[in-house]
Amino acid sequence: MTKQRGNRKTRIGVVVSDKMDKTVVVRVDQVVKHPVYQKYIKRKVTCKAHDEQNSCQIGDKVLIVESRPLSRDKCWAVRQILVKTTNV
Repeated sequence: MTKQRGNRKTRIGVVVSDKMDKTVVVRVDQVVKHPVYQKYIKRKVTCKAHDEQNSCQIGDKVLIVESRPLSRDKCWAVRQILVKTTNV
């Protein structure tokens, strides 16, 4: 029998660096409401994600999913490239 895994976290972000081998740095933007001042604030988080085929480029919009730890600070994997950029 195959075990069913739980729902994994997914994030949508933009690739900001692709200089490492099989790894990209993805910036995820969030808009959260400040608990005291009730003002909306932009929060940015950068995550390192595994890119098996080295197919992502800077500026691509990607979908990343949570995975097992692959290194000290890489625990996400690129599932799909949503919008591909064209370098001119």
